Amino acid sequence: MTHPFTGAGVALITPFNEDLSVDYDALERLIENQVTGGTDYLVVLGTTGETPALSDEEKKEIVHFVIEKNASRLKIMVGMGGNNTAGLVQAIKKADFNGIEAILSVTPYYNKPNAEGLFQHFKAVVEASPVPVVLYNVPGRTGINMDADTTVRIANLSEKVIGIKEASGDLSQFAKIINNAPGYFKVISGD
Repeated sequence: MTHPFTGAGVALITPFNEDLSVDYDALERLIENQVTGGTDYLVVLGTTGETPALSDEEKKEIVHFVIEKNASRLKIMVGMGGNNTAGLVQAIKKADFNGIEAILSVTPYYNKPNAEGLFQHFKAVVEASPVPVVLYNVPGRTGINMDADTTVRIANLSEKVIGIKEASGDLSQFAKIINNAPGYFKVISGD
């Protein structure tokens, strides 16, 4: 299996105008800068994308805009995460995945689920998603660390779980994931 996301991916910010509307001119410049600058793939609406400050309609518009302006030049991953599993599953089921190659799903913030809770959360996400899923573990921002055993357990759920953006900073955790996850499962580094 050839992994669809290799190299450097950039999590796009969402630029705003003075009136707090999305600055689509600036967003288009950001996209062009990444495409011409050698980025390998784009991450839209990741945790860097100011998603808590966006309405559902703005999120849809931003994804559509990036897909349109990207014009199939780079692969696109879209952030879809949250701490309400049922709500997240519904959002995934309602989403239009045309032009989207994968989703990036962050560990549930604030709730601090245990290992079984994390497994069940991501199992529901994987079952709902029509595209591959990249897990995102960023304990410094979510308040919960997904340990290596849980990550590997989720990775073995389905070939749709293609990797993790691992931002724990724990090199032994990175190594344990790399050594025990399926061969197609990739560890992406970044915070």
